[in-house]
Amino acid sequence: MMYRLPYLLLLAAALAAAPVLMAQSPAGEGTPQGAGGQASEARPELPRVYRELSLGMSLEDLKAALKADELFNFRGDRDVSFLPLGEQNVVETAGFSFIKRALFQLKEGRLFAMAFTMNRDLVDHYSIFTVFVEKYGEPDLLDPRQAVWESEATRIVLERPLTVSYMDMPVFKALLDTAQTRESQELRLREDFLNGF
Repeated sequence: MMYRLPYLLLLAAALAAAPVLMAQSPAGEGTPQGAGGQASEARPELPRVYRELSLGMSLEDLKAALKADELFNFRGDRDVSFLPLGEQNVVETAGFSFIKRALFQLKEGRLFAMAFTMNRDLVDHYSIFTVFVEKYGEPDLLDPRQAVWESEATRIVLERPLTVSYMDMPVFKALLDTAQTRESQELRLREDFLNGF
């Protein structure tokens, strides 16, 4: 199986590039703003679970849940790869019915990101968007490419043409900080190299 790791990098880039709009309430607490820029009412906590798949679960629990779920064509360890950078695993599996394919990313043995590409013959963007707005309120960010709902713990992205992703925000922010530090070090090394001429 060919792993589509660039997709994960694009997912990470999309999440990093989409800032959450926050307005400070008089009490100093952050209040998410809806897509229209108006402060929204308190919304229910964003889910960290889809079916039996949960952010924070172990690789073994993830494999067992995928094997037991009729929406996924999980083939065991051949659908799992290891990324030496930051001790990460990637699981990519085909889906059945409404889900065309699914990607899962783990760090240090714990699931921190999952993305589901939907079968557009069976479900459409508008239907999913409508359900999300009914359940979680207006998105924190809305543009032609994506709608984003975010809390301190979780980020949910509905991306066009039709992918739904869940992200554990503390883990993602830590990975982003590490990547930015590494990029700064590489830029400094490059400058030192060029100044040597």
